[in-house]
Parts: sequence; structure tokens; C-alpha cells
Amino acid sequence: MNFTRYIALGDSMTEGMTDEVVNGQYRGWADRIADVMAVQSPDFTYMNLAVRGKLIKQVIDGQLPQIHGFVEGKQTLVSFHAGANDVIRPNYNPAITLPLYIDAAKKVAATGCTLMLFTVMEKPSSEGKTGQIWEARFHEFNKIVRHTAEVTGAVLIDWNVAPFLSDLRFLAQDRLHLNAEGHYRVAQGVLEKLGLPYDSEWKTPLPPANPTPKIKKVRSDIRWILTFVIPWIWRRARGKSSGDGRKSKHSVPVSWVQR
Repeated sequence: MNFTRYIALGDSMTEGMTDEVVNGQYRGWADRIADVMAVQSPDFTYMNLAVRGKLIKQVIDGQLPQIHGFVEGKQTLVSFHAGANDVIRPNYNPAITLPLYIDAAKKVAATGCTLMLFTVMEKPSSEGKTGQIWEARFHEFNKIVRHTAEVTGAVLIDWNVAPFLSDLRFLAQDRLHLNAEGHYRVAQGVLEKLGLPYDSEWKTPLPPANPTPKIKKVRSDIRWILTFVIPWIWRRARGKSSGDGRKSKHSVPVSWVQR
């Protein structure tokens, strides 16, 4: 199907952090697939309501109401990628988050759109006890995503069939968000799933990485802690989010041309 509209819902992953910056905004995989859709459909329009740092209830309350009146049947693709921020929180409660996810996906599907859902990579970049906890949580979260996709008839993007994407070289310096190459690869995987033109090379793993000298790794870890971890902890301690006060990139449908 050639989609005439694409509406993207979610958090930093869908906003596009930390891809290249175009016109003062992160580009991101969603913009990249919009580029291809625009070529396929001359009247194509695009909305991206995603904002970094948002928890699933914030996405539901702040973004879902905005799509009403903009869905034009199956030719409108709506991607819903939320919940990962909840999963990595110390106070994560699956009894709250997972039902919210299921209900939100069903509400989006009920608009008559083509719904697209995503699993998350179950093997996180973090090691040790934290990594083990996140892996177990992501595994359970993905089970719900797959079940929800089945019952709603959604297009499912399952990244765990491409384990090479867990390569740290696809991540930015914060070790959490994708870099430009990571966003490019994700976009190509989505395009393939949707039956749109894509670069088949996206499936090619990177060559083996050269060993990192221990002193260089230590310096990198210290820089990461000072630059990203401590500010994240400080925001959490104050009840703040990186998305506070930020607006979405495209809150109404915009005519789109390849960037």
C-alpha cells in the first residue's frame, strides 16, 4: 500500500534522537521512512508527535487525542512506540504499564488506520545486574507487544530478529539512543516490512570491532558518567524529564518532501 499519511507517536526513539540534525531537529528513522512514502504518494503528509522522555501514560494523554480527525482509513499509517522509558525506571510496575500499552494500541487500531507496533531489543547495552533486570523486563514487554499486534492486526516490527542491531556502534555517545547509522538501519528495516523501497544492505552486520585499550575504555566510561548518567540521575531526583516543555516536531499534517 502507498500510504498517504504517516502519524508517529512515541518518545525519543521516534522523535529521532540522536540522528543527524536537519533544520534544527533530529532527523530520525521516522523522518527517513516519510522521505520514501512522500516519493510514493505525491499528496503525502506527515505528523510526528513524539517527544523525548515521555512515559507511556504521557504519550497516551498527550499524543493520542491529537490524531483524531487526521486518520483517513488504512492509507494512514500510525506507529506507536512507547513504554520503554517506563520499563527502565527503577519503580517500573508492569501491572500498570502493560495494560496501558494494550489499551492504547487498541484505541489507535479502532481509528481504522494501519497500526505499526515495535518490540525493543532484549539485550541491552548495559552489563551486570542492571542489564539482567532490563533484559528480563524487555522480554516480558515484548511478549505483550507481540500479542497486541496479533489481536489488533498491527504491522509488527520485531528487532530481535536482527540481533546485530545491538552492536554498540549503532548507538550515540549516550549509549542509549541510536546514532545516524542506527536510525538509517532501523528505517530500512521498517521500509522492508512495509513493502516499500529499501536498502537491502541494512542487514549486513558491521565488521568486527577492534579491541579497545583499557585506559581508553575507562576514560570513555568516566566521560559517559559525567556527561549523561549524573545529569539523568539529577533530573530524576527533581522529578524532571528531558522532554519537559518540548513540543512535537509536527503536531499537524505537513506536506513532506525528501530531506
